[in-house]
Amino acid sequence: MSFIPQLLSTVAVLALLLACGYYCRKKGIIDTVGSKRLSSLILSVGQPMMIISAFCKAEYSKENLTIAWQVTLIGFAMHALIALVAYFICRRTRTDQGKIFEFSLVLANCGFLGFPILDAVLGQGRGSFVGVFYVISFNVCLWTWGMKILGRGRDDIKLTPKKIFLNYGTVPCAIGIVIYLCKPFFTLPEFLTRFCSYLGDLCVPISVLLTGALLATMTLSDTLKNKTIYLHSLLKLLVFPIVACILVKLIGFRSDYILTVTAMVGVPSAAVATMVAELYDIEPGYASQLVGVTSLLSIVSLPLVMGFASWIITL
Repeated sequence: MSFIPQLLSTVAVLALLLACGYYCRKKGIIDTVGSKRLSSLILSVGQPMMIISAFCKAEYSKENLTIAWQVTLIGFAMHALIALVAYFICRRTRTDQGKIFEFSLVLANCGFLGFPILDAVLGQGRGSFVGVFYVISFNVCLWTWGMKILGRGRDDIKLTPKKIFLNYGTVPCAIGIVIYLCKPFFTLPEFLTRFCSYLGDLCVPISVLLTGALLATMTLSDTLKNKTIYLHSLLKLLVFPIVACILVKLIGFRSDYILTVTAMVGVPSAAVATMVAELYDIEPGYASQLVGVTSLLSIVSLPLVMGFASWIITL
């Protein structure tokens, strides 16, 4: 439980960023146009650089190389398992809201929020290193199964090889892996690593500010009346991470892997859900509610599930 004070400190910072984003939206500092442009900036520039930067900072060793492929496989297994469960939960609901519900259950904000949470739990830099390999599976899942979910009943959303292999997630992951594997032979110049780091550091503050601004656009009465939001939040923030934590413990994974899985499964729904919902006109308001509410409630749920994971490790 030694990481709990650092985790609480990180969650407190995220809460203040949410509040700041909420204030900025209410005061008109962040409007709809600005929000879309900042989202585009993070998705197309910030996120790729954050991924590459994490690879650049990672220390190369045989032990780390083993951790890298193991975490990557664990990430794929977790996404596949959650995708299967979410499919059966939502199989009888083929409405647009059902698609967003399923999409948001499968895809968590494991990049933007997962990295700082893992840094708090596993140590600065170490958490980001582990997280970046987990995020490989997130990006593959987003541009394959995620698009498959949204494309049900739609002719304009098609899964193509180009979209699967060439996107803002998989390309920087591939570049990062090459950089990491080449470290025994050469390293990037310092100015390039600093360049990637500066742009990657934009992700967490801006993405959380935008989530706070998103909360300011939600109508409280409409949100409270929608019972599916309660079910989604319960599954996403408590049931899934707790079950995942118990599962990896029973399999016999080491303690840092248990903490990693619990944190990455337990973060709120991915902010990209609102972006794709708006892009394809698939219930963007409902997507905003799911992302906003889970982000707000995660301030309480994350310390709870990570405390549970810490307790499970001792058994």
